[in-house]
Amino acid sequence: MCIAMTEPVENGTRRDIEGVPSIYYDGYWIMRYDPPRDSLTAKKQLIVALTRRLFNHVEHGINVPGTRLAEVRRAYEAENHPERKRVKGTMLAGALFNRATDIFTKLVELQELGVEIRPDNPLMRECGGCLIEALEFGKTVRHRSGAECLDELWGEPFKAFSIPVEAFYESRYIKIAQTMRAIDRIADKIVNTLTHTRLFNAVRQPMKEFAEAAKRKCETLRTDPAIFDVWPSFVVSGERLLNTIPEPLPTSSVSEKRAIEDASRLIEEAKTLITYITRARVPMPKSTAEFFEGCDRYRESLDHRE
Repeated sequence: MCIAMTEPVENGTRRDIEGVPSIYYDGYWIMRYDPPRDSLTAKKQLIVALTRRLFNHVEHGINVPGTRLAEVRRAYEAENHPERKRVKGTMLAGALFNRATDIFTKLVELQELGVEIRPDNPLMRECGGCLIEALEFGKTVRHRSGAECLDELWGEPFKAFSIPVEAFYESRYIKIAQTMRAIDRIADKIVNTLTHTRLFNAVRQPMKEFAEAAKRKCETLRTDPAIFDVWPSFVVSGERLLNTIPEPLPTSSVSEKRAIEDASRLIEEAKTLITYITRARVPMPKSTAEFFEGCDRYRESLDHRE
């Protein structure tokens, strides 16, 4: 469970918190899972899961089969229009990731048949090369919101390929702590922005509950049976947050109605942004900065109205 802490605790500290195995990073106790034994099979399963997760969060149309790698590379190299070339580059990145997964899958199948697969195997090197190249092209791939790229998601499959599984799990906790911090910052920002409005009391508690549900979702693996409680709680808390936004009073002035409409839009944007961050399990600094700027403009507009 995610519990913000104030007393000094060393990063990486492990402890049971309310009976739940947890690990501490950057102010948060995060639910800890035992990693699988390091093997090619475990790496394959991890890379497949990470690649599937990556395609689930980025723009459509880039999940190109690895069998079409040469074809999409030719299309990319022949393209001169900058914007179309970017899109074709994203498609090339997708094909490279899928080619790496194809190779790794076959290597695991050979290993299961008793064939020794050494780290210097030519196919292992080709797999690593595909992941490195995909990471480079992936820098231009956008989140499905269109707001920004998610470089860190593109780096995860290569990280899973190049380091022990246990070390990868450890790095996951660091990223989750950063994600939880981003969620808290967004929730705090919207609450502080609305401090002097009549929306404040209506939104403060639902926003806190939504942020807590989001952090719980961040730390819970999809394979954990707890997800059947965690995910519904996250969805319902988000719906409750939006349902608490009051309508303008009939006696409200035009200025007051506009202020409430603008505040409602900010609350919806906060909910959407936290949802994106929670599902991707990585911070979205560009989108967060833009959201904060919108909150600041809203506060300035209130000051001008007073």
